[in-house]
Amino acid sequence: MDSDNEIKEAVGEHYAEVARQAAQRAAASCCQPQPSCCAPAESEVANPTSSRLYTPEELKDVPLEALLASAGCGNPVALAELHPGEVVLDLGSGGGIDVLLSARRVGPKGKAYGLDMVDEMLELARENQRKAGIENAEFLKGEMENIPLPDDSVDVIISNCVVNLSPDKDRVLREAYRVLKPGGRLAISDLITRGDIPAELRRNLELWVSCLAGALREDEYVVKLKSVGFQKVGVEVTRVWTREDIRGTEAAEIVDRLEPGAGEQALGSIVSAFVRAQKPAARATGCYG
Repeated sequence: MDSDNEIKEAVGEHYAEVARQAAQRAAASCCQPQPSCCAPAESEVANPTSSRLYTPEELKDVPLEALLASAGCGNPVALAELHPGEVVLDLGSGGGIDVLLSARRVGPKGKAYGLDMVDEMLELARENQRKAGIENAEFLKGEMENIPLPDDSVDVIISNCVVNLSPDKDRVLREAYRVLKPGGRLAISDLITRGDIPAELRRNLELWVSCLAGALREDEYVVKLKSVGFQKVGVEVTRVWTREDIRGTEAAEIVDRLEPGAGEQALGSIVSAFVRAQKPAARATGCYG
């Protein structure tokens, strides 16, 4: 297995290129300057599945670059049940699509933070925020293993197919627990596996970058969340991945190069899931006579 630093470096380089390509494709698109006039081809989006995750209503006021840079595997904003006035944090916010959607849902009295470690993604996200006219959002530079926010400061944490990219998921979940307010909610879309995937996939750096090698087993995810202190943990499968879902991507090329049977075994066990958990509410204290 490659070192944690090598994995982070590879992930950063990959998503910097995703950001650059999103900006270039948007500049050349017939949809400019009105992003709602047409949808991008699936081949133009960072993750082809992402183009099918959002409704036309959600996308009508979102800059095209935000969708083109999306590499998500779900729609956590639609599943998180956000309320006006809440503070939301998106781990690995990329081009900002989920932050912008969250900001609209929580309204002017709420706020949406996006956290990303890639300068190119942060630049793209801030430009998308400007284009969308969103004022109650802020994009922070940092790693999800060291979230640059105070303890007990966030109502809801969302993430879209990013936690699986971290080589230290225990630390990510501890940090998420720390910054959540008592009673706060974790509501993330992520890739998980139902059963084991071949060891050679786990060791492949390119497949870490493609989200496949770093996916946790469902039972591992539950154990890690509970060990941190989360309650009301739930995992809901939202999509079973197929070869068609990764068609035309780097992941598909890598899977095709594996030994016969190994790629099929991996794809058969990989699913998108919505992971829910809650930080316990603060207990009342005081003296009673």
